[in-house]
Amino acid sequence: MDGKESTIATAVLFDVDGTLVDSNYLHVHAWRRAFHDLGLDVDSWRVHRAIGKGSGKLLRTLLGDDDAERVGDDVKERHTRYYLETAELLRPFDHAPDLVRALAAKGVRVVLATSAGPDELDVLRKVLDVDDVVADIVAGADVEATKPDPEPVLVALEKAGTTPENTLFVGDAVWDVRAATKAGVRTVAVLSGGVGAAELTDAGAIATYDDVAALLADLEHSPLAELFS
Repeated sequence: MDGKESTIATAVLFDVDGTLVDSNYLHVHAWRRAFHDLGLDVDSWRVHRAIGKGSGKLLRTLLGDDDAERVGDDVKERHTRYYLETAELLRPFDHAPDLVRALAAKGVRVVLATSAGPDELDVLRKVLDVDDVVADIVAGADVEATKPDPEPVLVALEKAGTTPENTLFVGDAVWDVRAATKAGVRTVAVLSGGVGAAELTDAGAIATYDDVAALLADLEHSPLAELFS
């Protein structure tokens, strides 16, 4: 023993779409265009309700197993193409990069956990511009089962090198909360994805904020403070 106190590693796992980047409604529009191309009528509000699930689960939710199997690859390709056409509209939510950098500066490991595919992930990383302080990224290609399955959160925990007790998840969707809860990780939820506070709380979120700017403003008094206090 060298007499030095060991430091317990802590981490924040961030969802990206709807949490750090204003992208949810671009996804809704891209999915709607893709469905329309194939003569599939799916209400926009139903699409929005499914945002946050992996694309395979989203399609099974909206189309049923048979149609999702029949047109899934085509719909996914069209969605990605239409979404990337709107990439110039993507922007980080106010103070999203600042929150990530503030946590990293306090010694908290930051891992991004998203279901985005490779092309979408590249765009999101450029928009956020925080790669220099992010410890790691878990994307759709890194897991077999997507949210609300806990696998993305479990993989993120492994990459962070932390335990569930010393980790918090920040997300905007019910599916984020459910995935994190199944993995034993508590969730702080934001309303910027378009889901109400009551629904997020009912799903298991321990606190809700309007957006990440509000979370940053309250950082020292938020649940995240236990990770660096």
